[in-house]
Amino acid sequence: MFPNWFPPSHWMMLGLLLGFAIAHSGLAALRPWGERRVGARLYRIFFALVSIPFATVLIVYFFNHRYDGLMVWNLQGIPGLKAVVWALSALSFFFLYPATFNLLEIAAIQKPEVHLYETGIIRITRHPQMVGQVIWCVAHTLWLGTTFMLLTSAGLIAHHLFAVWHGDRRLKARYGDAFLKAKERTSVFPFLAILDGRQTLKWEEFLRPAYLGVAGFIGLLWWGHPWLMQVTARANW
Repeated sequence: MFPNWFPPSHWMMLGLLLGFAIAHSGLAALRPWGERRVGARLYRIFFALVSIPFATVLIVYFFNHRYDGLMVWNLQGIPGLKAVVWALSALSFFFLYPATFNLLEIAAIQKPEVHLYETGIIRITRHPQMVGQVIWCVAHTLWLGTTFMLLTSAGLIAHHLFAVWHGDRRLKARYGDAFLKAKERTSVFPFLAILDGRQTLKWEEFLRPAYLGVAGFIGLLWWGHPWLMQVTARANW
């Protein structure tokens, strides 16, 4: 028997998170080997065909079970908290989706490359997706307050912390000394490289069409959030 605070859905979510981490990070690690055999575009398509359905299942399952388990706290009645959660969620997407700058590569229209950036959001943190995921998890954990959400946040953050090490390792293998020099001039912890003088924030680098795309996505998500909850609820998972 499962305790009330750790029902079967918690184990299922653990399995989904672990499976996604293995698939996503594993295929990233195999990228050089795979690209030598099938080419960069075909490997990108294969990567997407594995990762996107896996992520979709994970997201739908999360939506449908987010209130499972024990309610550790309930702060939803606090005035202004909903606005804070939405603001943090919006901020998280500006960190989570720097890859939108290379949409043609994501779609394999252009040849996918491993880039070594040191401008824009990378001046704030070398791993913006990790920072964005942490912000998103903090916002949603604050709002939901369930053991299921705590478990999900712990799993997502653990995966992204691993990805920090794994990503640096792959960049070092690809770029060698050039990456080590870039690593010295950047930081994982947000704004640390700026505060200690290694970087200077240049706001003009953020005036890019891609950020308009992210802002549009945030607006669309805000507008469609109730509908999204209704649609995912139809999946009997």
